[in-house]
Amino acid sequence: MHSLITGPYSKFNVGCTLLLNKSTPLGSTISGANIENAAYPVGTCAERVAFGTAIFSGLGLGDFKAIAVSTNIDEPCSPCGMCRQFIREFCDLSVPIFMFNKDGKYTVKTLGDLLPMSFGPDALKKHDAARSS
Repeated sequence: MHSLITGPYSKFNVGCTLLLNKSTPLGSTISGANIENAAYPVGTCAERVAFGTAIFSGLGLGDFKAIAVSTNIDEPCSPCGMCRQFIREFCDLSVPIFMFNKDGKYTVKTLGDLLPMSFGPDALKKHDAARSS
């Protein structure tokens, strides 16, 4: 995983690396870091930076094998709720998410564990199918 970039305001550093199911011109991993802004809501989480790069590069649903999130705090930290929903758009609920603390200790949960009863693209397909019947 890339070195964590210091959050200039919060000092909360987050990095995210996506392990891909295939090798691409970018390699077999894609990384991102949190990007802060003086107006906090305008900042972007590391997970969305990494996925944005991946999606812009042509990757999509089924291309991600695992996700790693690393922080500079004592406890492993899971993706925030917005990132969980964002990840759900591009990953199956069985994709593991490895969450690392500042010392490299980690816990792992699936996306389904972190986002039970999720709403994803499949829900819209079911809705569209029901409407056209």
